[in-house]
Amino acid sequence: MPLIRLSILPSVAALRDGLSSALFAAGAQGLQEDGDALVTVLDAAHARAHLDAFVEGARSVDPACVVEISELPEVDWSSAWRSRIGAHELGALAIVPPWLAEGRDLSRTVVIDPEMAFGTGEHETTRCVVRLMEGVIRAGDTVADLGAGSAVLAIAAAKLGAARVAAIEFDHDAINNAEQNVAANGVGERVIVLEGDAAVLLPLVAPVRVVLANILSSVITLLLPAIGAAVPAGGAAIFSGILVTERESVLAAIDVAGGWRVVRETQEGEWWAVCVERTAEDGRERRRTAEDGGERRRTAENGGERQRTAEGTAEGTAEGTAD
Repeated sequence: MPLIRLSILPSVAALRDGLSSALFAAGAQGLQEDGDALVTVLDAAHARAHLDAFVEGARSVDPACVVEISELPEVDWSSAWRSRIGAHELGALAIVPPWLAEGRDLSRTVVIDPEMAFGTGEHETTRCVVRLMEGVIRAGDTVADLGAGSAVLAIAAAKLGAARVAAIEFDHDAINNAEQNVAANGVGERVIVLEGDAAVLLPLVAPVRVVLANILSSVITLLLPAIGAAVPAGGAAIFSGILVTERESVLAAIDVAGGWRVVRETQEGEWWAVCVERTAEDGRERRRTAEDGGERRRTAENGGERQRTAEGTAEGTAEGTAD
């Protein structure tokens, strides 16, 4: 059934509130502003029964108002939303919805069916991670994707050559969509979807050469110790989901955690992402080294003190003997 759009343009701005009241009194369910005009939408049956009342009510307030009546095209909203989701070319990979996948090289295409889970390629943070992954993921890699959502990044890692990927997601409602996307992309033998807390599950799948974390910056900060323990020297982590305004605080947290070197950064819109490499010595090792060094210094100093005491005792004994 078609919809009828009724637009009322007041002759003077001062009459807008009076027109609004008149339209609601005539039965309008809602109004929106379109420039200076007031707009309401009616179904065809309601329009046939009450359109004259709307117009008369408006002109009783403002006889000089401009009235426009038009029919809106019928829209199948069950499928219209698809027009808002497109294909994203991101270096070696593309992220596309199923209805745009035909004719593409599926070995280089991540096909994601957008449902409740986050991660369709429409968000800047997802695209930032995929851009940074190229050149980081190597053939045969082990990877953990924390906060996997739709499993888009886990699938991308597999298509870049990773041999084993753990897609870890805490949200139960996202699990089914993630598993369906993994199966649809033909990477089920290499990607496993795990439901649970990343802090608990990451140590169980470790060691991994690469960690992907497109999650809140506060969560990344909390997980840094677990990520550091899971990634060996020479491995890497890619962090996203971080606002540009949070860049300095996240870098400071990474520095405090120790054992990471910034390799690359990227930004899209208000979002920032970073790739860091695990160095041979992590923060815990540095602290242990410092503590061991301090202990050795104290031992050496105590030894020196004992030596001086022994020398003093020997001198005193010798003097007593001489007397």
